[in-house]
Amino acid sequence: MSNMVVFGTQWGDEGKGKIVDILTEEADIIVRYQGGNNAGHTLVTQGKKFILHLIPSGILHSGKTCLIGNGVVLDPEVFCAEIDKLDQSGIAITPEKLAVSKKTHLIMPYHKELDQAREAAKSGLDRIGTTGRGIGPCYEDKMSRMGIRAGDLQNMELVRAKIDKALVEKNSLLENLYGRKPVDAQAVFDHIRGLAARIVPYLADVSARIQEAARKGRTVLFEGAQGVQLDIDHGTYPFVTSSNTLTGNASAGAGYLYSMKKVTGVVKAYTTRVGQGPFPTEQDNEFGDHMQKMGAEFGSTTGRKRRCGWLDLVILREAVRLCGPTEIALTKLDVLSGLDTLKICTGYQYQGQVVEYPPQEENAMARVSPVYEDFPGWSQDISAAGSWDDLPDNARRYVGLIEDFLGIKVAIISVGPDRHQTIRLR
Repeated sequence: MSNMVVFGTQWGDEGKGKIVDILTEEADIIVRYQGGNNAGHTLVTQGKKFILHLIPSGILHSGKTCLIGNGVVLDPEVFCAEIDKLDQSGIAITPEKLAVSKKTHLIMPYHKELDQAREAAKSGLDRIGTTGRGIGPCYEDKMSRMGIRAGDLQNMELVRAKIDKALVEKNSLLENLYGRKPVDAQAVFDHIRGLAARIVPYLADVSARIQEAARKGRTVLFEGAQGVQLDIDHGTYPFVTSSNTLTGNASAGAGYLYSMKKVTGVVKAYTTRVGQGPFPTEQDNEFGDHMQKMGAEFGSTTGRKRRCGWLDLVILREAVRLCGPTEIALTKLDVLSGLDTLKICTGYQYQGQVVEYPPQEENAMARVSPVYEDFPGWSQDISAAGSWDDLPDNARRYVGLIEDFLGIKVAIISVGPDRHQTIRLR
C-alpha cells in the first residue's frame, strides 16, 4: 500500500484542497484526520468552485471512498449541509462513498456559544481570532472525557444524558462568567435528534475500512487541515488551532498505523495568515495588497481578508523538521507575477543573533526581525503555463532556491485555481 499524506507547511490556506484533489487520482481512499469546519478547502474544476469544510477534498472524484477520522470534530449541521450542497451540484453522497468514524466527536450548539462568548470577552492582543465555530470547546470536552461522539447518535438516551451533564458546567460559565443566557438542554437535544437520523447511516469503523484497504493493497491519502504553524504544540502558541496539524497525527487521527511512501508539504509561494498572532514577514503595504488582490486572499471559511507577506523559509525549515516531506507542492506561483523584486526571509534576528528556526518561547515570533534576500521577479503571466519550460527564467530560479534551502524537490507547481492549471515535475 503506497500511502500518502498532504499537509500545510505555513499558517494554513496553502491550497491543500487543490493538491488533495489532484493526488486523489493516485489514491483509492481519502481520510481527513484532524480539525473541523474551521478549515475550508477550495476546489475549482472546469470553472466550478466547491468549498468543503468537513468532507475530504477527494469527494469530487468518482470511484473513491472518503473517510472522516476520529481526530476530526464534526458539526452535524455543517456536515448535512455539505452533503446537500454537493447533491444539488449533481454529486450524490452515499454511505458507500463517505463514512464517519463512530469515535469522531460532535460539535454541539453550546460549544459555539462558549467559543463566541470567550472571544467576545477578550480585547486587543488577547484575542486569538477564533472562527467561533466551537472547535476548541469541543476538543476540550474530548480531553475532559465528557464529549459526545458520533457513535452516540445510535443511542439518543445517552446523548440526552451527556447534554445534561455538559450543560451543568457550560451554563455556569455562560451565565456567571460571561453574562449570557443559559442554553436550553431540550432545545439542544431536539436539534441534534433532528440530524441524527441523517448521520447514523454514514457511521463506520474507519480503522477497519483502512485496514481492509491495506489488505487489498490499496492506496490511502491522509488529508490534514490548517498548517504547521497552527499546530497546538508546535505552532505560534497561543495563536493556534486546537489540534495537532502535523503529519505524525495522521495515524492517531485516522485510527490506523501507516507506512508512508509520499509526504507532500504544500507551500504557498508567499505567506499568509488569518486572524491574530505574530507574522514576521507580513507586508501591510502595496506588496501585501498585490498578493491579497491577485491571490484572492479571503478565508474560505470566514471570508476574512488574509494578511499577506513574503515567503518565510524559517517556518518552512520548521515544517520540514517536524513533518519530513518527501516532496513539495508549490502553489500560487502565478500571484507573484508582475513584481520587479521579491524578498525571501532566510533567517530571523532574535536576541542579537541570526536563527534559522522559530524561537520556542511564547510569542517570541512577535519579537523577531526577518533577514531578507532580494530576488529578481518576472513580469509574464504564467497562469497558462503547462510545463516547466513555459515558466520564465526567474520563476524557475525561485523554485530552485526553495528546493536548495529546504533540500526537498518541488513535484507540483500550481499556477492558478483550476485543476488543469498545474505543472507536474516528477
